Amino acid sequence: MNQKQAKEFIGALDFIVKEKGIDKHIVIEAMEQAMAAAYKKDSGLPNVVSRVNEDTGEIKSYQVLTVVEEVKDEKGEISLEDARKKVDDIELGETIEIELPLKDFGRVAAGTAKQIVVQRIKEAEKESISLEFKDKQGELLVGTLSREDKNNYFVDLGRSSGILPKDQIIPGEKLEMGSSVKVYVSKLEVGNKGPFILLSRTHYGFVKRLLENEIPELNDGTIMLYSVARDAGSRSKIAVYTEYQNVDPIGAIIGERGSRISKILSQLNGEKIDAILYDKDPVKFIANALSPAKNVEVIITDEKKKLALALTDKENLSLAIGKKGQNVKLASLLTHYTIEVKNKSEVDLSTVKAS
Repeated sequence: MNQKQAKEFIGALDFIVKEKGIDKHIVIEAMEQAMAAAYKKDSGLPNVVSRVNEDTGEIKSYQVLTVVEEVKDEKGEISLEDARKKVDDIELGETIEIELPLKDFGRVAAGTAKQIVVQRIKEAEKESISLEFKDKQGELLVGTLSREDKNNYFVDLGRSSGILPKDQIIPGEKLEMGSSVKVYVSKLEVGNKGPFILLSRTHYGFVKRLLENEIPELNDGTIMLYSVARDAGSRSKIAVYTEYQNVDPIGAIIGERGSRISKILSQLNGEKIDAILYDKDPVKFIANALSPAKNVEVIITDEKKKLALALTDKENLSLAIGKKGQNVKLASLLTHYTIEVKNKSEVDLSTVKAS
């Protein structure tokens, strides 16, 4: 290999490393294996090693011979006398490397070398991509809609792609091919073929991550997000709290004149968000969660089974339940209690047992 060829090799090596995002030494190791395999196939020599100088690009191959007293296999052995002409202190049983001349390989040998390099680069690229995405489950990513079929959108995430099922987009929204889209990684599996990335825009985690991106106090711990309940495309409820007496957690979420919450709502295709104050006392928390209903009296009927009865007046009953039961359903998800809502005037409190 002349100086020009060596320079071209180093240039190609650096390009592959940068484009594929893999370790340079993996490519060099693959080249060394490929050269040795090609030399073995072309020459019939059993023991050949090749080495690449990563600074100059020079490739050299060596025949590995075992030092013996009497040579019986010239392709794999060398006499002690001949070996000591090259290395003074070599002993019987050790090996010596004899540099081989560079040669143009035959078609079959060259094909074998290429196959080894390509396969190793593919494997290394998969390993690199898997490593990049392995901690992305539960995270918010930005990708580009690259194609679609009957049931799914396919999102280009850079070095990999994810699947966004069409039943996981926000109801009513229209996504256009080539457009940028925010997605939540709902499931991630790393296998031999690289990462399998399942995406969602309806998962409650999507709203959770949007909030964390827009509200600095959620990231620095000033405000804590206890839970999120979501009916995608319609309404979400979030429960927040703080340990700082001078901080209004709900005010921080909404922002001045609704400036913060509006940025989040603009990404949810008309979906509304109710910010609820979390309380360690489940009675108070459940009453808060049933907002916008007021004058709600809560009785925990079974603490172990997480059952609660919410009593309210006739005027607030429909608000507590919500359209098609949405409000009480979201409140149940938010508080982790199964909540039953009843009109206080129609319940005999003497029959209700509180745990």
